[in-house]
Amino acid sequence: MFTEEELTGVDGFKRGSRFIEVKCGGTSKKYGDTIGKLKVSSNGQFLISCKRTSTCDEERLTPYDFQKHYGKEGTRKWKNHIWVLMNNKKVPLGRTALLKYYKHASNGANRQSTMQAKRIYHRDEFISCSICKKERRFHLRTEEECRIYHDALNARRWRCADWPYHKMTCLDGEERASRKSCRGCPRSPICKGCTTCVCFGCLKCRFLGCKCRTCVDFMQNAEP
Repeated sequence: MFTEEELTGVDGFKRGSRFIEVKCGGTSKKYGDTIGKLKVSSNGQFLISCKRTSTCDEERLTPYDFQKHYGKEGTRKWKNHIWVLMNNKKVPLGRTALLKYYKHASNGANRQSTMQAKRIYHRDEFISCSICKKERRFHLRTEEECRIYHDALNARRWRCADWPYHKMTCLDGEERASRKSCRGCPRSPICKGCTTCVCFGCLKCRFLGCKCRTCVDFMQNAEP
């Protein structure tokens, strides 16, 4: 998986048949350094076992979950905050060769991931009919509804007749402007877009089998 030069000086290095293990860690102001063991599999999956104490039983943490475990909750920059020891120096994962094997699709498939464990809200979205130009509401509560909206958004000429919820024509009235402001945010009915209801990409609204640029970029580059 890696050349000897790429891992020269890495502390705790161990090579298996389809994986490697290295010593890693994270630092918080409250708890100091927390030591872990990072396992990088050939399929691109990253899993960390916490070694902070002999009684800690956290064995299969994603990088994001490990951050939360050692006291860095609320930040997603795990590539900068989780480090490995190289020649007795703390080097962020993002500056090592280890990340060349990271694949979001492999980590997203791990249902223990915070991406699945944490409920992600998606507010309602609107698409304009290519004929009458009226805006129609789409709900994004389930993965199926997200896919319907995703396909409609990518359609070249979406029409009112394609609306998935019940039969509609261009003669049906458009929602009132005051009603449009309510878009399903759990924090506030008239929220204009907050971190709770605006999603910039997750495994609920991005699809592994889809060939559009949005989904392909997310699967290749997004963090778990």
